[in-house]
Amino acid sequence: MATNTEIPTLDGDGMIPAYVARPEGTPRGAIIVQQEIFGVDAGIRKKADGWAARGYLAVAPDSFWRQQPGVELDADKPEEFQQAIAFMMKHDFDLGIRDLEAVIHWIRREQGVPKVGFVGYCMGGKVAYMVAARTDIDASVGYYGVAIDQMLNEKHAIARPLMLHVPTADGFVPPEAQKAMHEGLDDHPRVTLHDYEGLDHGFAAEIGSRRDEAGAALADSRTEAFFAEHIG
Repeated sequence: MATNTEIPTLDGDGMIPAYVARPEGTPRGAIIVQQEIFGVDAGIRKKADGWAARGYLAVAPDSFWRQQPGVELDADKPEEFQQAIAFMMKHDFDLGIRDLEAVIHWIRREQGVPKVGFVGYCMGGKVAYMVAARTDIDASVGYYGVAIDQMLNEKHAIARPLMLHVPTADGFVPPEAQKAMHEGLDDHPRVTLHDYEGLDHGFAAEIGSRRDEAGAALADSRTEAFFAEHIG
């Protein structure tokens, strides 16, 4: 069962819109599904529905609600792609982490689900790293996260498991950035990096032309096993 709901911020200054997909019976855990720059679109809702079908409470919060609630843009339309980038450039990532802390608290306290995982894509992949370093999330996964190489000074704060999926031909994460990520994180006891040779940014998108079936299946199987181990 899926519904749209609103989650109060920690500071009481607003309500965070979220798509919530519930499993049948008692959840085995919860998964926060973090959007790309295109909003909580049909692809993100499909991912949330998939986690609910596997027995998890899935919550997909709207990252851009403070700018414009309900953004849904098409990655295959150049003008909408540029609109999405503009939303990301105006996004306050630090405040966004506070909003995600509110979602984590809501899941644990209001929904009664103690173990919470996080999976994010593109911009959300960056946020997965930030959440791992800045919150008490139980486990996090980032797909093709951008700018992680610029946040390696936060790696000491990562105390719970983090998995990062890195396509080697990512047009938004150049080879030198990938090299810095490996050099900075390969020896971290809580971090696992998986490279996907020749794949590009967005290879696990549920909708549109960017998807690579084999790469998505491999990455998603690793993510599913990761959450089964660390969330339930």
